[in-house]
Amino acid sequence: MRDIEKLGNPTDLSSYQWGMFSAPKQRRWRTGNRLPCRKARESVLLRHAAMRNEHINEAHVFIADYAAWMLACGATCIRIRKNVQRMAATWNLEIELTIMPYSVHLNAFNSETEENKVFIRRIPQTGINFYKNTQLSRLSWDVADGRVALHEAKSRFAAIIASPDTNRWLVLLLASLANMSFCRIFGGDFSSMGIVFCATLIGFLLKQELLRVHIDVHAVFICCAFVSAVIGASGYTLGIGQTPEIALGTSVLYLIPGIPYINSISDMLVGQYMVAYSRFMSAMILTFCLSVGLVGGILLMNLKMF
Repeated sequence: MRDIEKLGNPTDLSSYQWGMFSAPKQRRWRTGNRLPCRKARESVLLRHAAMRNEHINEAHVFIADYAAWMLACGATCIRIRKNVQRMAATWNLEIELTIMPYSVHLNAFNSETEENKVFIRRIPQTGINFYKNTQLSRLSWDVADGRVALHEAKSRFAAIIASPDTNRWLVLLLASLANMSFCRIFGGDFSSMGIVFCATLIGFLLKQELLRVHIDVHAVFICCAFVSAVIGASGYTLGIGQTPEIALGTSVLYLIPGIPYINSISDMLVGQYMVAYSRFMSAMILTFCLSVGLVGGILLMNLKMF
């Protein structure tokens, strides 16, 4: 049998165009001075096309999962769109991404055959994670620069989403120190800073434990704000320090949902109004829960502030 020159690597999506089965350069069938029979040629073309379609479908599934995890980790809509479009352009995919508050919809087009596929992914139940967010963005740049193929991108994506969270005790310590620093910035004395550190340490630890056993996040915010407010009011009840009002006010600042507020403004500026409204209202409800817990602590300690 005479050798038949390959049509190109079907897994190389960067050289693929919809409806075409050609590599970057035009290929020919070569068998010396004669062409293979039509059935053999059509059989090879069909196998080649099937392999192309399979890998393109894998690319669509990968991008849909990627966008869902980016949204779950706290990325803004404009960042998700840019990362997805960057990879789609590298792999010559015709797609349209629609971001909803709790899901992403990926429409894949075939302009020549007029075929359309829709991939829907729900947002994973995970918290905001800057490490995963950064690593996923770096992955999109590696794909765009041609350093990562689809199979390697899938492996790296699986490793990123399976990576463990930051050490909880380190997060607890840093959050307590940061909240204590806010107390100092707002004019609190060293006694008030110590009160805020203890209130944040205990409240944040309670938050971690309650979320670990899957207690509703709204109930968690109420309980943690209540506990921190009771501890923060010790400056009044025990006569500690000269700025007890600052200690009480800053003892619950670690519960402020700042990232959802910022992301909602960013999404609104780029026209993602549904996601922006969802994030803003979620942040408002959490802030209301925080206020309920704070007022409950103040009333329990019988502070005449109302």
